[in-house]
Amino acid sequence: MPVLQAHNISHQFDNGEILFQQLSCSMIKNRIGLVGRNGVGKSIFAAILSGEQTPSSGTVALPKSFSVYRQQPSQLLSGELSIAQFLGKEEELKAIKQVESGDCSQHWFDVIGEQWGLPIFLTQQLKEMGLPPDADFPCTQLSGGQLARLQLWQLFESEVELLILDEPSNHLDVDAKQWLLESMRAFKGAILLISHDRVLLREMDEIWQLSGLGLQVFGGSFDFYTEQKRTELQAVDRQLASVDKHRKKLQMQAQRNREKADQRAAQGIKLRKEGSQPKILLDGKKDKATARASNRNKNEQRRQAHLLDKEQLLKTRKEQLKGQKLHLEHNPSRLRKVISMFEGVLPFGRTKPISLQVYANDKIHLTGKNGSGKSTLLKTLLGEISLQQGELQLHTPLYYLDQNFGVIRAKLSILDNLIQQCRGIKESDARTLLAGIGFRRDSVFRLGSMLSGGEKMKLAMLIVSHQPDQPLLLLDEPDNHLDLDSKIMLAQALCDYRGGFILVSHDHDFACESGVQIQVTM
Repeated sequence: MPVLQAHNISHQFDNGEILFQQLSCSMIKNRIGLVGRNGVGKSIFAAILSGEQTPSSGTVALPKSFSVYRQQPSQLLSGELSIAQFLGKEEELKAIKQVESGDCSQHWFDVIGEQWGLPIFLTQQLKEMGLPPDADFPCTQLSGGQLARLQLWQLFESEVELLILDEPSNHLDVDAKQWLLESMRAFKGAILLISHDRVLLREMDEIWQLSGLGLQVFGGSFDFYTEQKRTELQAVDRQLASVDKHRKKLQMQAQRNREKADQRAAQGIKLRKEGSQPKILLDGKKDKATARASNRNKNEQRRQAHLLDKEQLLKTRKEQLKGQKLHLEHNPSRLRKVISMFEGVLPFGRTKPISLQVYANDKIHLTGKNGSGKSTLLKTLLGEISLQQGELQLHTPLYYLDQNFGVIRAKLSILDNLIQQCRGIKESDARTLLAGIGFRRDSVFRLGSMLSGGEKMKLAMLIVSHQPDQPLLLLDEPDNHLDLDSKIMLAQALCDYRGGFILVSHDHDFACESGVQIQVTM
């Protein structure tokens, strides 16, 4: 019996634009990973599957009990809930305190039930998750990673039949991600995971890929899925080569047919001039030849049209399969020392002094738990925060890119964002670079405010990497909101980049693929 089923669901925006249509799926296996490029509609698709959003057409059959994880819960970010209130344990904790203070009202005993060990259990669990061990601690003061872990813990403690997890590993450090993996493995219900995190996707039994061509099911883990995509891309390339071969053969045959027709026409003209054959006979031959040529041309046009349609379908499929390319500027001669820090003490996070030397082409992976001071170190290098003690020397321009993509100006178009913030770049070159990351033709006129998180990051990376003074890049989790294809594309671009950067990322695969040479742990 499937845990979840959907039949012919479609989503159409108010302006008439269709995001996807006629999608059907049946969740038979207990661990499903949903992948796809940013903007393709994964979160809307998941919202329809969870019943949070009504499809334009189609039906969804849900299990009796399920829960959904979203990345940024407004009730925790903007409300006044304490940890205990969020977990729904405020009344039980209050009742235990009342009884311990001497109030023996039967009401408090009814509220407590069998949960006398709740305060100790809750304190222990909060400590293990790296959260403040105080159940009255306000949720608004928790970090992004702590908020995520608190929500996920509550979900995994439930006994629902299905969990729908939308990017659960965002903001989690290495230890928290390991905890997430173990919690997913221990959870007895089914999980539908929307993620770009390859470590999590490798735990799945089946991968669903949402693209402009619909929903495609790959029976296996993420590694099986990537191998199938590679095999399919090779097959598409072979089919395109075959179509091109047939088109050239058809063109050559058409040329030969035209040459023969011209020869027959010339022979007919010669016979007319000589008068050796009756005119009526020659006119009959001419009419037959004209009819044959007309039929032949129609057949050739039909075959050409068929080949063109087939080629367009194959090119569309290839566009969905192939990776984009992000071209970063580089300068191979920058080998000088650009950052020197001696016995520097940060005002937040790590308390031990830091001594660090960075050369212009160093590729550094800055690691550490949430709250260890990674972002503080980057902001200290930028001069936004001062060292409490120690010495810092900078000999290079720096360019900082945070998770909020602050470099993107909301009221400027994509093209203007790139041209205005990259001095000296030509519009033709800008359009070429933008096409390389998926912004073609009129799409370059979309405003910055209309871009998804992944689209903003790709544009921001172009702006950052095409500064004329070649700054050292400070990258604060640039992969956090990228889809799989974009993450791989960015990693390859950073690997090929001959300049230097300091990268903060909790994704070990991404860091390795980015070509980091040095790891610094906070």
